[in-house]
Amino acid sequence: MNEKRPTVSEYFGEDTFSYKTMKVKLPKDVYKKLLKIIHEGDNLDLETANIVAHAMKEWALAKGATHFCHWFQPMTGATAEKHDSFLDPAGEGEYLERFSGKQLVQGEPDASSFPSGGIRSTFEARGYTAWDITSPAFIMRSGKGVTLCIPTAFISYTGEALDKKTPLLRSIRAMESSVKKLLKMLGDENTSRVFTTIGAEQEYFLIDKKFFDAREDLVMTGRTLLGNAPSRGQQLEDHYFGSIKERILTCMVEVEDELYRLGIPATTRHNEVAPSQFEIAPIFEEANLAVDHNHLVMETIKKVAARNNLAALLHEKPFANVNGSGKHLNWSIGTDTGFNLLNPGDTPHDNIQFLLILAAVIRGVYKNSDILRATVASAGNDHRLGANEAPPAIISIFLGEQLQAIVESIKDGKITSTSDKAFIDLGVSSLPKLSKDNTDRNRTSPFAFTGNKFEFRAVGSSQSTSFSATTLNTIFAESVDYITGKLESAGKDFNTAAFGILKEIFAECLPVLFVGDGYSEEWHKEAAKRGLPNTPSTPEALKALAQDKAIKIFEKYKVLSKIELLSRYNIKLERYSKQILIEANSLYNIATGKVIPSAVEYQDVMATSLLSTADALGSDSVLAPQKKLLSELSENISAIIEKSAVLKKAIHGAHGVSPEQAEADYLLNNVKPAMTDLRDLLDSLETKMADDIWPFSKYWEMLFLS
Repeated sequence: MNEKRPTVSEYFGEDTFSYKTMKVKLPKDVYKKLLKIIHEGDNLDLETANIVAHAMKEWALAKGATHFCHWFQPMTGATAEKHDSFLDPAGEGEYLERFSGKQLVQGEPDASSFPSGGIRSTFEARGYTAWDITSPAFIMRSGKGVTLCIPTAFISYTGEALDKKTPLLRSIRAMESSVKKLLKMLGDENTSRVFTTIGAEQEYFLIDKKFFDAREDLVMTGRTLLGNAPSRGQQLEDHYFGSIKERILTCMVEVEDELYRLGIPATTRHNEVAPSQFEIAPIFEEANLAVDHNHLVMETIKKVAARNNLAALLHEKPFANVNGSGKHLNWSIGTDTGFNLLNPGDTPHDNIQFLLILAAVIRGVYKNSDILRATVASAGNDHRLGANEAPPAIISIFLGEQLQAIVESIKDGKITSTSDKAFIDLGVSSLPKLSKDNTDRNRTSPFAFTGNKFEFRAVGSSQSTSFSATTLNTIFAESVDYITGKLESAGKDFNTAAFGILKEIFAECLPVLFVGDGYSEEWHKEAAKRGLPNTPSTPEALKALAQDKAIKIFEKYKVLSKIELLSRYNIKLERYSKQILIEANSLYNIATGKVIPSAVEYQDVMATSLLSTADALGSDSVLAPQKKLLSELSENISAIIEKSAVLKKAIHGAHGVSPEQAEADYLLNNVKPAMTDLRDLLDSLETKMADDIWPFSKYWEMLFLS
């Protein structure tokens, strides 16, 4: 008989130094002071830091921790940590566990090996980590290790951001300042805090670890560089929301248990569209905390999967001709008064506020769609965007039929008649009360309104949501300020001014609104007519980050300086180039070191068999079809040898190409096509060879035997 499991609420957050824990462990006055610092941004003095550090250490020691680390998010795409023991000399060979406020607040990891994009030279090693007081410390358990992890920002010796967290925190402050000013103009005297919230739906694949370990391409690149599509993939549409296999569910439950103990509110689990593909989704949290938690979700999935002899694949396209994985970034705006600013509301005041906030979002995305597209640019995501499984590389906004009709009515200066429900008065025009979820979802839209939030569906599964959230906050803040400035200069006739601003913005930004099929060829043609950017490749998309427009908006709101933004542009280009070269070299090694020798061996087996059969029959006249198979196999092998040489030459051609943009462009236009040509031949060869000689596990095994 199974033991009764504790309810989630009994252990939720037990490994997190949460508000609840702080209230118990800290003196009342210190707890109140810390809350004020967290919510109002006051400075943390050393005396308070020492008290907090001592309480945090005692709590961590009681959990079995022996070390602490500053946990941060460098520009590598992963997280980083350096573990230090609590042990401190106490004289005459004695040691005690100590942890000071100075150790809590600041660390100094070696920054020389982290990407900086030109901010500093390699020999300039110093970098600092600074405690992010808004994200709670947590206990990380791995094997026998128990470590106190302190979320931190990561900056250079000269103060530039070397991480993903710092710009996000800056963008939240900028957005809050802009929105509070608009709300005050609208008569809101009660809101003291404004923040963006995020819910990141994480997609991933799980396959048996023995298949992963046996494939060089998966180990080295996270995706299969060759592999023929199985006869059955997702055509029957039976995997989506289907019954979860027992082995997979066991893994999911273990993942959730670890997340719950870390205070991460995972709420949804299910089979995704492709075989062996799954999704986990959280409850909305404030943006900074949600980004931290999503990193922990990805790390936990990989760790727990390995413990269950599974391999978690977070690459955007681990299997060709099978749906890839994304990360839907649900983004909204909340206040400390409990109001969602993207909720249409029930009163005239709420509705005018909602429409102005909506207009700011639409304008921000329309004016800066190229920057937003650049935030999700990566070698992995290039395989997915626009591939009839994810939004196209054209950024458009889906509002739904009712809201679209209201926007067009305002643009035209007409009174809408889309609903028989009660009308509200803007002073110069009447609009219907907006109802939540009044229209179907559009899965082909990159940026869709879904009732009280926007869903940015273009983020890749392996990517941090930080840069996209940072950009959304920043471009939204700029448009809010634009609206506020217009209202301030309009004088006393507020209603007329508000309607005029809405009309102007909706008229200008209407091209970015689209309610149809984003996958269709017609939309691509229509988008071109509307002047919407379409940049399907990373090297093309990243150019937006180096433009004056991007530099000005990030500098204006002190989110990223010019050097910080250009460093990210360079880092992203460099990462793209490195990934393509790793893939290209891996594919070459696989083709020449494994596939060709195996194919030649099989060719010899076939040839020997044909000769023996001809001798036995005394004639080879009936062997013509078999000879044809041997001939096709030989031609396939010869073509692979030739195309492998072409790929190697293309790889060598990348040496010395600079700057980063030129190298990325070269790889896009020369190396990637050579890889595609070689892969086509390898996949064709797979169908001609016996399973016991083909050197790799096949798609059907990896996708259906997990």
